Amino acid sequence: MDQLSRVFAALADPTRRDLVARLTDGDATVGELAAPYEVSVQAVSKHLKVLEQAGLVSRAGAAHRSPVHLEAQVFDLATAWLERYRREAERRYQRLDAVLAAMTGDSAEETPMQNDDQLSRETA
Repeated sequence: MDQLSRVFAALADPTRRDLVARLTDGDATVGELAAPYEVSVQAVSKHLKVLEQAGLVSRAGAAHRSPVHLEAQVFDLATAWLERYRREAERRYQRLDAVLAAMTGDSAEETPMQNDDQLSRETA
């Protein structure tokens, strides 16, 4: 499994996403991370191991007292992948806007908001 797949698989679990969100505030021990959950420290350790295997977190040592650190640069990989598809979707929406504008006789330079304003004035 490639790293991007491991990242998405690790983030598929809501508890792991919450752990990542909490680590954005700073490093924390396993015990500190486990405190708000109604599960054992061992269960949280298993979640952290999945995040660690995906490269999202690192630990200085194996002990529960060693801090867990968020490896934020790994998110760059996922962000780049998502951004590629966001840009493509945006291009498609722009083409659709142009087609719709041409069909209604509007200027292609008008924004969808301008078209909505015009429509509401015409129907009022």
